[in-house]
Amino acid sequence: MLVPDDLETPAVVVSAERVERNLTRMAAAAGAAGVALRPHAKTHKCLPIARRQLSLGAAGLTVATLLEAELFASEGCPSVFIAYPLWAGSGDRGDRLAALRGLTSLRVGVDSEEAAVPLAAAAPGLAVLIEVDSGQHRSGVAVSQVTSLAVSCVRLGLAVKGAFTHPGHAYSAPSAAGDAARDERAALAGAGEALTGVGVIEGEPVLSGGSTPTASAGVAAPLTEVRPGTYVFGDRQQMHLSGLDVDDVALVVAARVVSVPRPGEAVLDAGSKALSSDRPAWLAGHGLILEAPEATIAVLSEEHAVVRDLLTPLKVGDLVRVIPNHVCTVVNLTSELVVVSDGAVADRWPVSARR
Repeated sequence: MLVPDDLETPAVVVSAERVERNLTRMAAAAGAAGVALRPHAKTHKCLPIARRQLSLGAAGLTVATLLEAELFASEGCPSVFIAYPLWAGSGDRGDRLAALRGLTSLRVGVDSEEAAVPLAAAAPGLAVLIEVDSGQHRSGVAVSQVTSLAVSCVRLGLAVKGAFTHPGHAYSAPSAAGDAARDERAALAGAGEALTGVGVIEGEPVLSGGSTPTASAGVAAPLTEVRPGTYVFGDRQQMHLSGLDVDDVALVVAARVVSVPRPGEAVLDAGSKALSSDRPAWLAGHGLILEAPEATIAVLSEEHAVVRDLLTPLKVGDLVRVIPNHVCTVVNLTSELVVVSDGAVADRWPVSARR
């Protein structure tokens, strides 16, 4: 991935060719597995990428916030799923949720009766999916609670369409994706049986799973839908979790060496405001420097990245490319993606759905 040397740094740089390849590959994999692809747009927050995902056959988009849902719906996305236990009981959220239903086919996640009450008051008949905990132990109910929550939602006037889960424990270790994928399938199978048994759904339930590592490990029944997000760009985590090759990573942070204070060390102009501070316990440092892969980005402050263990000679003014640990947080920190093709700047895509 070639990056022009005259960029103002730090800059978040995207390869147009690699993004297209990643989008096409996942669309083909979902199609071959016979499941709907509903990509998670929180990774890119970007209209040009969303439009391309839809043109490649995505059934709709997944989002994490009401703001994201409003942006993509207002730009014509036909179906939006807020895969989050949205609280609609404060401020103007209820009115915004009701208005959103007029723009798109809307689904919302729910994992409690307390959250279902304001959802039903704001948007009677709203389509909801019950969130099931498949092993991450974040939000979501146990499979044993699916029936009672579904009955409560229907009683309140919501339309239960199925269940969803996020197997986030796939991120706990490089070897965790296979087990997390099995947990995901087991939880959704149990939720599907519960929903079918209680008779609150017409037809087959939607069973929606989603993470890039588990999708990369292989999508299988009972999933009817998959919601990967990070696959669009890839990142350093996905190189370990999903077996992503470095040549498939479509986003880097371009940074400049601004100081070489000691032998074996350098300082870059991309600190936590560019690279984010995300670092899983099993991964050393805050990114992979392609020009010096042996080195460790050991310390971040807001505008500085201290690089240690350098064997590659770097000098002040050198441009380097850093593959970030977690691409989603990096994109949320920038206002635009600098799009390159054949080593030249081809476009600039606004990150329109930033919080």
